[in-house]
Amino acid sequence: MSKRDYYEVLGVSKNTSRNDIKKSYRKLAMQYHPDRNPGNKEAEKKFKEATEAYEVLKDDDKRAGYDRFGHQEQGFGGSSRGGAGFDGFDFNDIFSNFGDFFGGSQQQRSKSKSSAISGSDVRYNLEISLEEAFSGCTENISFNIPSTCDSCHGSGSNDKSKPITCPTCKGQGSIRVQQGFFIVEKTCHTCSGLGEIIKDPCKKCNGTGRANKPRNLAVKIPAGVEEGNRIRLAEQGEAGIRGGKSGDLYVYISIRKHQFFIRKEDDIYFEIPLRITTACLGGEIEIPTIDGTKVKLQIPEGSQNNDTLRLKSKGMNVMNSGGRRGDMFVKINIEVPVKLSGEEKELLQKLDKIMANKSSSNPKSTNFFKKVGDFFK
Repeated sequence: MSKRDYYEVLGVSKNTSRNDIKKSYRKLAMQYHPDRNPGNKEAEKKFKEATEAYEVLKDDDKRAGYDRFGHQEQGFGGSSRGGAGFDGFDFNDIFSNFGDFFGGSQQQRSKSKSSAISGSDVRYNLEISLEEAFSGCTENISFNIPSTCDSCHGSGSNDKSKPITCPTCKGQGSIRVQQGFFIVEKTCHTCSGLGEIIKDPCKKCNGTGRANKPRNLAVKIPAGVEEGNRIRLAEQGEAGIRGGKSGDLYVYISIRKHQFFIRKEDDIYFEIPLRITTACLGGEIEIPTIDGTKVKLQIPEGSQNNDTLRLKSKGMNVMNSGGRRGDMFVKINIEVPVKLSGEEKELLQKLDKIMANKSSSNPKSTNFFKKVGDFFK
């Protein structure tokens, strides 16, 4: 089967400039590259055909020979007289211009890297009490963390000398290996991707410029802090590698469950068991608040189970509000007496007889049983 004309393969004419030939090949290579068409034999064939054509037409001497003699006379396309094929073809010439698809241009990659790498941010989980969240506090925390090496002061070098450009990758941090007609980019094994090496690395930190050390910090917790809030301590995270900037420390706040109070945003909820007689007659009871004081709560006469009373500005401090506080809501849970004495039972029986003839004392039950009676009629 005869080979297609190289100009036809690339979709250009014989007087097309070398730059336009390159643009046409780039377009075809992007369309038919095997990475974009896995398992597609037809696409692979077209990619090889376009690459073979471009390898000839990009070279002025080879192009002139092809224009004069065609495929057979000059041996283009793999004949015994030299052959173009893929041998000796510089894929960098084309792939370096493929942008994001092949990982950026060669011009971008050729810029020398700096071996200084910023340290990672660190998370610390801190649990505090609800009272501490209300009033604010200062908590002392301790942990081990990669810190600037005391021996080399972060340089990573035993003799304080500066890093030199990696001779293997020439400062790029990666090397490119041709496998068939693919170009594979790998992290440089000499510098581990840093682009620089240290001739005489520090023995204590092995050239990283940092070593694990204990750290003690005092963390100021603002009044009104909420569950899940985080506090940032700048540059208190991991030290950078070879003099890089330190990361930040983020302290995440969690709040312990309280034995009495439940927090909902800036408000406090509190449930109290109440004697049935107090609910009926009303009265005054003393309850604690989140700020550690006591307040007197007025119970209205005839209070019902699950009634909620509001104490204004007795809730949590609102963070960064200048002293503003939420409210406190007190839910009534009426307790039915158990294990009654004979005297108590006698009194309740007398009360029940009185109330049975007085519908205004229990309007809900009176209306309910009236509706039940009407239902059966």
